[in-house]
Amino acid sequence: MILRETGLPDAWLIDLDKREDERGFFARTFCKAEFAARGLEGEFIQFNTSLSAFAGTLRGMHFQLPPAAEIKLVKCIRGALWDCIVDLRPNSPTFKAWFGATLSAENRTMMYVPRGFAHGFITLTDDTEALYFVSATYAPARERGLRWNDPTLGIRWPREPSTVSAKDGTWPDFDVAHLGIDQLEHV
Repeated sequence: MILRETGLPDAWLIDLDKREDERGFFARTFCKAEFAARGLEGEFIQFNTSLSAFAGTLRGMHFQLPPAAEIKLVKCIRGALWDCIVDLRPNSPTFKAWFGATLSAENRTMMYVPRGFAHGFITLTDDTEALYFVSATYAPARERGLRWNDPTLGIRWPREPSTVSAKDGTWPDFDVAHLGIDQLEHV
């Protein structure tokens, strides 16, 4: 695995270190020891998948509060998406900063999303499927979200969404107290 910094502390892009031959290639997509050597957590207890039928489908920006705050490892296994993360840790030097990158079946890049970050994506192609490895069980009472177009964040999406769920389109304006972000100080 080849880990690349995102510019946001503790968040990484992960590329495959391919071993290629006439058959194709072999590569590890996860190694607990390599994660631990970099100080990354790697206890994933749930695997999720999402299929978005149409390009322009936006999902996010989601996060969970402690004790259900989760780490995500996100991989696009069909099509392409633009993955985005926002640092919500109040004590972080990059608090409210965002980072985005294209994940696709072709480039096989993954995004490591640490606890205390919101996560979302917009699909760039029809029939895009994403796979998420998560470290905590979904806890509806601990779920929070940021509106994708909140001016406080200023995320520059690569395209205008054509489909956004009612829930994702109506998250409130950014407010530390309302969102419970103060609970992310020590994650």
